[in-house]
Amino acid sequence: MDIRAVMAALPHRYPMLLIDRVVSMVPSTSIHAIKAVSVNEPFFQGHFPSRPIMPGVLIVEAIAQAAGILAVESLGLAGTGKLVYFMGIDGAKFRAPIEPGCLIDFHVEFTQVRGAICKFSGKAMVDGKLAAEAQCVAMIADPPKD
Repeated sequence: MDIRAVMAALPHRYPMLLIDRVVSMVPSTSIHAIKAVSVNEPFFQGHFPSRPIMPGVLIVEAIAQAAGILAVESLGLAGTGKLVYFMGIDGAKFRAPIEPGCLIDFHVEFTQVRGAICKFSGKAMVDGKLAAEAQCVAMIADPPKD
């Protein structure tokens, strides 16, 4: 999936869209997505000016966005208006800083689907090394009423 397909699957837009491309996906099983981290990212202005490091909360958000794409594509939600809401995070661990110039590989797997609740396990890898990991819970919901 290129960026246009990613944007069709997710409601996020700049500066909160954190997935650039989907490399591969096995519906109902797993996804491999990537983000190219640029020094021009808005968060680097304040985190930290002397040593720019991607905030951990945004790494977790990117894992959740990859999980959201996997859910949308696996559960046939594209075009339905339904949203994938991030509900919870467990076991978040940060192993190495992610800096400008890094290419992050996100590997996310479904671990459980029960009704409208989905659980995922995700890893953020840089140069084949684990940079971060987390388990996420999401809920499939109807769009807000106008």
